[in-house]
Amino acid sequence: MSVTNAEGGPARLDRALLTVVGVMVLGGMMSYLDATIVNVGISTLGGEFRASLATIEWVTTGYLLAVALAIPLAGWAVVRFGAKRMWLLGLSVFLAGSVLCAFAWNAESLIAFRVLQGFGGGMVDPIMMTVVATAAGPERMGRVMGLISVPITLGPVVGPIIGGLLLDNLSWEWMFLVNIPFALAAIVLALRVLPADPPRGDTSAPLDFVGVFLLPPGFAALVYALSQAGAHGFGSTKVIAGLVVGVALFLAYGVHALRTRGTPLLDLRLFASKGFSASVTTMFLLGGGLFALLFLLPLYYQQVHDHSVLRSGLLLAPLGLGTLIGMPVAGNLADKYGARRLVPAGAALIGAGALVFTQADAGTSQIALTAAQLAAGFGMGLVGAPTMGSVYRTVPGEAVAGATGAVFILNQIGASLGIAVVALILQGGGAHRTPTADSFADAFWWPVAAAVVVFVAGLLLPGRPAPAPAAEDPAPARSVADPA
Repeated sequence: MSVTNAEGGPARLDRALLTVVGVMVLGGMMSYLDATIVNVGISTLGGEFRASLATIEWVTTGYLLAVALAIPLAGWAVVRFGAKRMWLLGLSVFLAGSVLCAFAWNAESLIAFRVLQGFGGGMVDPIMMTVVATAAGPERMGRVMGLISVPITLGPVVGPIIGGLLLDNLSWEWMFLVNIPFALAAIVLALRVLPADPPRGDTSAPLDFVGVFLLPPGFAALVYALSQAGAHGFGSTKVIAGLVVGVALFLAYGVHALRTRGTPLLDLRLFASKGFSASVTTMFLLGGGLFALLFLLPLYYQQVHDHSVLRSGLLLAPLGLGTLIGMPVAGNLADKYGARRLVPAGAALIGAGALVFTQADAGTSQIALTAAQLAAGFGMGLVGAPTMGSVYRTVPGEAVAGATGAVFILNQIGASLGIAVVALILQGGGAHRTPTADSFADAFWWPVAAAVVVFVAGLLLPGRPAPAPAAEDPAPARSVADPA
């Protein structure tokens, strides 16, 4: 039933709904901020724990892989235990992980606690979507989705700046301790504001546990192999073992997904649609390109230009600002021009922006680098929203939920793989442990290459949506004797 106000128009965003949205945004903001705050401190953490780039990169990649694992588990758990319970559990796990990270004693313990933190953060985002969608209803969905996009769009802008401020004035532990007051506030407000929702106990769509224990670990094994290749070269026993395990898990998942009678974690049959395949490829590489840049740029500014952590965080802001501008522009243009035009245009901007950094050195003008980041960020904004919209147009209605979840999972996995790839390139494939100016130039070719593939995939996405047919006057009644 449509919800309308007293004048017959769409229902307004009342105070109760805005309060729920505010609580959700507070919780969701932490996850997005933490992912970008830590990227600024990768060099600091490596020095603090005397860890190589191959090891310390797992502070980020481990977090992202845990998020990818938590997304399907959260959707399943909400049905069985209720959204409020699972929201509080996700926030509590994130809070516990943050506290433990601050007390880590070596790189390995920090990585383990980041995985725990990522698991909690990964539960928050899908539950936020569920709670807000239920509270808003279809008539207010568009306006409310615009509000909860705040943590997604502001995270890459604000996170690096906060990280730089913390590391410039306090110790590294504060990158994680800063989460505590916000997590506690989100928990207290959720207890008071969120309505109780008894578990539904619906077993019609059980979680694909086999898929969960095959697909994400397969990607984890591949990321592990790439990180070890950066430290020891591709001939290392650890690298070969990681590649073998990863490929074996992928093959096992493929057999499982094609034979299962239930709903697999990632339905491989959906790839029969070229539009869906293009959408998934685009979101996978978008995650890889975005997080590769968020990982590369702070290191580049600190090690090539010898900037402080704070200045590096400030100089990273144009990338997020470009995305913040590009997303609403894409939203306004998507229905008019379609993803087939917007996504290639966005990919061209991403590639052009990253290409500037492949030719940059310590003497390159900061004006040129800032403009390149703005262009790349704006391009990412043009790619993301139209691609997600294409998912809904390229799969059957009954498969939309599963397809959307699969795209989010692969976006996170793509991000972890993107970081592993650029970390491998920075170390010269095992030739050196410390990045050089030349290896930074080489690493920036990865987002260029990803942009080229996204450009091609974008040409396979749906074009402009067809206009709704105009209402016609009813045909005059005919007797059964009239000719058909």
